[in-house]
Amino acid sequence: MIVRLAKIAIAFSAGALILLVAFDNLLDYGPNFEVVQHILSMDMIPASPLKWRAISSPALHHICYLLIIATEFVSAGLTLWGAWILWKARAGRAAAFNNAKSLALAGLCVGFLLYFFGFMAIGEWFQMWRAGVYNMQEPAFRFIGSIGVAMIFLALADMELS
Repeated sequence: MIVRLAKIAIAFSAGALILLVAFDNLLDYGPNFEVVQHILSMDMIPASPLKWRAISSPALHHICYLLIIATEFVSAGLTLWGAWILWKARAGRAAAFNNAKSLALAGLCVGFLLYFFGFMAIGEWFQMWRAGVYNMQEPAFRFIGSIGVAMIFLALADMELS
């Protein structure tokens, strides 16, 4: 039972963290939007033949940032709802508990892809690593690692309780 409770707690904690980040991004829109704006416009990197990739449209900057926030809310909602489903399945048969993992895993996967693809891959496209204080790849990597470990642990098959 302790392993199931640990899986539920980790799913809940990850969902709560992502939800907090989403609310923070929404409620403190300006400073975090500034990061997105600088990365997409590539105005913080030195001269480079890759600057043709820059997006200078403020409207597209807002759309991208709102897409990030919406993705965070989707990830958090799925993960937290999945944690609730796991909670309800905690005392059931192993097959039922294993089947109950899908929603939490889907939510974690959405979060993982947001930070892995959205911040690492797209960040690489816009040369985020060269943007000084606006480089969010290291913080994103912490999310990737945390969410990735949570996904692996949660995905491990549960066995019948004795």
